[in-house]
Amino acid sequence: MSDGERRGEQAEEAAARGAAASEHPDETERDIADAFESGPAGAAGARGDASTPGGEEEELEASRDEVARYREHLQRLQAEFENYRKRVLREQTEAVDLASRPVILRLLEVLDDFDLALMHAQDRPDFDRFLHGVELVYAKLVDTLRADGLERIEAQGKPFDPELHEALMQSGEGDGDPVVADVLRPGYTLRGRVLRPAGVRVERQ
Repeated sequence: MSDGERRGEQAEEAAARGAAASEHPDETERDIADAFESGPAGAAGARGDASTPGGEEEELEASRDEVARYREHLQRLQAEFENYRKRVLREQTEAVDLASRPVILRLLEVLDDFDLALMHAQDRPDFDRFLHGVELVYAKLVDTLRADGLERIEAQGKPFDPELHEALMQSGEGDGDPVVADVLRPGYTLRGRVLRPAGVRVERQ
């Protein structure tokens, strides 16, 4: 093939590439962009990626330090809460013990009176005097307990109330409402709340 013919073919190929580029301008722009990205900028990006492992190690070490600080803080809070819980429990126990102290002191006075009554009964047996002494001690005991909110439940002849009364026996075949016929065991309330229901015999009339 002669030089003229080769130059003619090259010219035709160039014209064909130019026509293709004019028909698909987007593809040509992408080819140009890819060429630039694969040049020095791409190399710089590769160098940046190469330096990433060192940065990741520094971030990992910083994260470990932060986790260690949080763990230490949480352990300190846990220890403080455990100490607080033990202190509150101890204070509550002490409060209960101290709350019963005044009652016990007043009951000791009643116990002293019982001791005196028993001593006098042994020295000078006199049933009437002994009975009078026991009645006085009993009245003092009742007053002491009443001062702390203890009250006897009045049940005799009252309509049966399951919140205040415990039916130990039942009699009668009537269809009427149950009524307390007898009190078999006294019941008490403490500061308005039932401490022990009265054991009663219930009768239906």
